Amino acid sequence: MKKKETPIAGLFELQFFNSTDSRGLFVKPFHQSSLENLGLTAHFPESFYSINEENVIRGMHFQLPPHDHDKIVYCSKGKLLDVVLDLRSNSKTFGKSMSFLIKENSFKGIYIPAGMAHGFASLEKGTIMTYLTSTEYHPDSDAGIRFDSFGFDWKIDNPILSDRDMTFPSFQDFNSPFK
Repeated sequence: MKKKETPIAGLFELQFFNSTDSRGLFVKPFHQSSLENLGLTAHFPESFYSINEENVIRGMHFQLPPHDHDKIVYCSKGKLLDVVLDLRSNSKTFGKSMSFLIKENSFKGIYIPAGMAHGFASLEKGTIMTYLTSTEYHPDSDAGIRFDSFGFDWKIDNPILSDRDMTFPSFQDFNSPFK
């Protein structure tokens, strides 16, 4: 596993070990020792995935302290546009976002530190997004920022959104607890 720096401190693009032979493809998206050697959190007690229709936007999600968490996300099938927004008020990149195009056989994932909002747009029917999180889901700490409130162009005319995601506050109205 390799990590690639991004302009946002603590946010990394990961390149997963992969191997192809006559039998097919083998990919290792999680390897505790490799993450530790890269100086990253390697404890992920919860994993989950979502299967998405084309033009679905999920986000921008995070958990509030003290249940905030680091995440590793990757595309198991299909293609998606992954978006991360820095919510750390003391960060030089507070309020800045980054996006990553991730495909099922790109062998890459995104390491997202605590204090970031995360979302994605599914670009194909049946796209599967897989998540690893360093804390378990805590309903009272579940929070988000409206997907269309921080200046990011999703390039989707009629996105499919959940009612929940539409009720999140705007970035401008969010008082960040992250430092």
